[in-house]
Amino acid sequence: QVQLVESGGGLVQPGGSLRLSCAASGSIFSIGAMAWYRQAPGKQRELVAAITRSGSTNYVDSVKGRFTISRDNAKNTVYLQMNNLRPEDTAVYYCNAGVYSDRHKYAAYWGQGTQVTVSS
Repeated sequence: QVQLVESGGGLVQPGGSLRLSCAASGSIFSIGAMAWYRQAPGKQRELVAAITRSGSTNYVDSVKGRFTISRDNAKNTVYLQMNNLRPEDTAVYYCNAGVYSDRHKYAAYWGQGTQVTVSS
């Protein structure tokens, strides 16, 4: 089994910054793509940012230039640096990872979510 544990959420004022972390542990051979999603009240979960094992990234348009996704493959950890936060960034943020538990067995896993609230 694999666990993803997120940290770093909280309450921040508009224009502020937060850094989310997500560490994977358990039966891991290697990790493929990792991503951050978010879900605001009454809305569908949306992809915020994703990163491949080699470091290629993509972002939803609304966060381009403000958020940066990165990863440390040695630590099985993905990060989301969020700058210039806006009230509309308020949501529960979820980590997602594609994990190989051996050379042939692959599954996608989700973290438990961390709340980010942007408010004055």
